[in-house]
Parts: sequence; structure tokens; C-alpha cells
Amino acid sequence: MRVLLVEDEPDLGAAIKRTLTQEAYIVDWAQDGLEAWYYLDSQWTEYTLAIFDWLLPKLSGLELCKRLRAKRNPLPVLMLTAKDSMQDKVAGLDAGADDYLVKPFGMAELLARLRALQRRSPQIQPQQLHAGNLTLDYSTRTLSFQHPTGNQQLISLTNKEYQLLEYFMRHPNQIVTRDQLLNQLWELGAEPASNVVAAQMRLLRRKLAEIGREDIIETVYGLGYRLLPNPPK
Repeated sequence: MRVLLVEDEPDLGAAIKRTLTQEAYIVDWAQDGLEAWYYLDSQWTEYTLAIFDWLLPKLSGLELCKRLRAKRNPLPVLMLTAKDSMQDKVAGLDAGADDYLVKPFGMAELLARLRALQRRSPQIQPQQLHAGNLTLDYSTRTLSFQHPTGNQQLISLTNKEYQLLEYFMRHPNQIVTRDQLLNQLWELGAEPASNVVAAQMRLLRRKLAEIGREDIIETVYGLGYRLLPNPPK
């Protein structure tokens, strides 16, 4: 899942980004409101969650929420702030924030609130994705394979393998280009090697081959890749 983090405190922003990255989120970090709006208003990426600090340079988190909702964008937003009065909380929620976290906070609580937003959001549900006899579970970040005998096998995935498979399972039967994968699964401003998509695809397919399911993602030559939930025999 891709998260837009908007936080102007360098130490806090770096800590949040590090924590989210360890949990297999893809994180774009903006340090002022106008930069964040540029990301949100572009057509490059699709965000699934956003974390806005209330007090930001150039454009406040409150104003970002208002702009989002004025465009009927349903992106789930968690607001971070040192303001803890009831009046401030009401103002944040009325502006369009979905949840509110008062500083200082623990990273465990931040992650729990993001998981709660994921469960409540119709854009992010369901909590499990299925493709044939494969199941990807968000809560545990695991891939399981249902054997014909009925037994289940857990397959260990790296963060990037998990992110790749999640994206494919969210877009079954669709041709996904290399550029789409680069835009969605690598942070803005990152400069991955030119062969990084092909290299990560080889690693993912190697994992799928261990359970005899390397056929689930096909290469569409000259175009990209496509996940076939039930490939022809």
C-alpha cells in the first residue's frame, strides 16, 4: 500500500517513514503542504492512505483535507497534531480527516490506527486478496497456498515481493506496464536501476515456482505483465 506522509519535523518524519517502510508500506514523504498537494493532484500515483500533520509550511493539513474532500477524493486521512482540545478535534474531523492522533505518540499506536483505517475504508477492503488458490493477507502480510489436499502452506515474501504481488492481485487480468510498477511501487524521487522491475519479477516468480504457481503471472511481450487468477492448463 502506498502512503503519503506530510510532516515537516525531520526527525519525526524520518521515524514514521522508517517504521512504515519496515511494515511493507511504500511511503512518499512531503515536508510542506504545497508539495503534498502536488503529489495528490498528480496522475502519477494512487495513494491508499495519507498522514497529515496539522501545522505545515505553505498549506496546513487542515487545508489539505478540505481540498481533498472538495474534489470528492475519499482517501483515508490520519491527522497528526499537538492540538488536543475537543474544539480542535472537531475542526479536524469536520475538515475531512478520518482519524486524529495527538503528539507525542508511539509507533505501535500509529500502525494500529492505520490498520483500523484500512478495515473501515471501502476503497481498501477486503483485508484478504485471492487469486486461485493463493491468499494474500494484509493483517499478517503473508501469502498462503492452498494445496489440493486441503493443507495450507505459508510462503515468505520480502517487502518488495509482497508489494508487487499485492498490486497484481488488485489488478487481476489487467496488463501492468513496467512504468506503472515503477510509479506505484517505488517512492517518488527514487532512482532504481533500469532493470529493477525485471529483477524483482524474477525473484517473485522464483517464490511462486516453489509451489508450482509461476504461471499465475504471465509476460505480455512488448507490453508488461498480467496476473491470471486461474490460468489455463
